[in-house]
Amino acid sequence: MISSKTDKPKRIILLFIDGLGIGGNDPRKNPCTREELYFFRNTLDENFPRQLKPDGVAFGLDANLGVPGLPQSATGQTALFTGVNAPELLGRHLNHRPNEKLRQVIREHSIFRRLTEKGKTTAFLNGFRPPFFDIDPEEIIHYLSVTSCMNMFAGQKFFDLEDLWAERCVYQDMSGDDLRSRGFDAPVFTPAKAGEIIARQSLNYDLSLYEYFQTDFAGHSLDMQRAVKEMFKIEEFLSSLLQNVDLTETMVLLTSDHGNIEDISFKGHTRNPAMTLAFGLGREELFHSATSIMDVAGVVEGLLG
Repeated sequence: MISSKTDKPKRIILLFIDGLGIGGNDPRKNPCTREELYFFRNTLDENFPRQLKPDGVAFGLDANLGVPGLPQSATGQTALFTGVNAPELLGRHLNHRPNEKLRQVIREHSIFRRLTEKGKTTAFLNGFRPPFFDIDPEEIIHYLSVTSCMNMFAGQKFFDLEDLWAERCVYQDMSGDDLRSRGFDAPVFTPAKAGEIIARQSLNYDLSLYEYFQTDFAGHSLDMQRAVKEMFKIEEFLSSLLQNVDLTETMVLLTSDHGNIEDISFKGHTRNPAMTLAFGLGREELFHSATSIMDVAGVVEGLLG
């Protein structure tokens, strides 16, 4: 039984894991059925919510938002980070980057914007590489993700390779392998090291966000070995992060925009619930208040407001 007692955290770490849903109990399709997994072992056939240690709960959030078709990234992430029903607004689910109508929603309603207007501090702890810093973001707005638009519209810092070396941020693949493959000099981070860095840097902000989308790529690849590797990677990352935060002061919230990796039998997304894990203070309020990804931003604002 999850208590309804509400305690306010001093800070929240929001881990956005792209394309992670709760799938069926078929190990041929669902890499999350592996018994070696603890945090991310999930099937729709199990009873949810599931209590987790330390001080955590796993449950699902609706990502369909009352709109037919398969949930997609642009509308799902906009709904997640703004609380606005983006697919309903457009009349459809929209993939990839936000269009102008969604960017306006992000500009006005994002959780970063709402919190900074209340005097709270926010940080997007993903590192960025050149040539991003050589171009005015407004000139490449059509190519920016929901999270990048949110950070830019809120007037917040983008972390660069110098910050990566100083361990003030983590690159999108955690390891830095992608940077080195492109010819950049980058530090080598294990998933455990990445979790430690995010935990430590979160002490400087009211809301810290880290985005990981290799899970979505793995789901689209239809490669079970790759998908399993990704699940163990984020398992190690989360375990390390939790060991390096004080859950008597912090809520760690991990959620997604739609399902994908939990069913690699086809290339598209799924209509499965978005896998959601919450640890520490505020997890009870989130569990009792949120039924869809659209509810996350409001709960986070309420806990930090």
